Amino acid sequence: MNTQEQDPQKKGPGTPEDEGVPQPPLPGSGSETEMRLKPDHGEDSYKGHNKLQGKTALITGADSGIGRAVALAFAREGADVLISYHTSDEDARESAQAVEAAGRRAVLVKGDIQEEAHCNTLVERAFSEFGKLDILVNNAAFQSTHESIEEWTTEEFDRTYKTNIYAMFWLCRAAVPRMKPGASIINVASIQAFSPSPNLVPYASTKAAIVNFSKGLAQLIGDKGIRVNAVAPGPVWTPLIPATMPQEKVQQFGADTVFKRPAQPAELAPLFVFLAADEASYVTAETYGATGGSTPL
Repeated sequence: MNTQEQDPQKKGPGTPEDEGVPQPPLPGSGSETEMRLKPDHGEDSYKGHNKLQGKTALITGADSGIGRAVALAFAREGADVLISYHTSDEDARESAQAVEAAGRRAVLVKGDIQEEAHCNTLVERAFSEFGKLDILVNNAAFQSTHESIEEWTTEEFDRTYKTNIYAMFWLCRAAVPRMKPGASIINVASIQAFSPSPNLVPYASTKAAIVNFSKGLAQLIGDKGIRVNAVAPGPVWTPLIPATMPQEKVQQFGADTVFKRPAQPAELAPLFVFLAADEASYVTAETYGATGGSTPL
């Protein structure tokens, strides 16, 4: 490996503008197939070491971004994966192919986690397909950006909380009674939980709630032998960014970190593997940051 590949300043590309490939806004929540600068999920770099051999995982938002990187890493570590996704069939198929290329089973389940019944279905499907559920990763999220509080609609606020908070609660409530000792729940928070951006007030407040929920749930179910932790990323290059942020924000995305760039999803995946693995048997009620030096958590 050369020096540039080891240097965290050079490890991943910055924004599309850094690469001379302008990224226009994406419709909806965004699709990786429409991104001009594709995120790195670890396809060419992640090497497994059997840390999750024989385990099973349910990952929400696993069709792209952090979710796909985690699905790929889990599979290369030996886990079968249920890929929960909302709308992008093509992205989801690519995630499934990454899991299957590692020799593991991939189960695709499409639907809206804003619906309680669908969250219950996801857990039921995981148990029916795999016979057990060892790892639950609540990763899917929604955000919208505005410059004044009057611009957020009640519909947007509801969608943010139902996707980011209610779904996490529904999935945990359905999964915990059936999970066995040694299982792990990993919830995705954000640097926004500790250093909120004013144009992301609803999203940032949900991420703060995720940290609190994770700590409380860890204490509530510790006697079941189930661990609960949170990962709090800083800026990460995923479809959600060009889909929900103004063009000028996209151009500067990640520039305020120590490394002057956003993270690539592949750089987050090892944290999830650690928290899911038996190596982390004494780790619960913790929040792990990966913010490029933006803030201490």
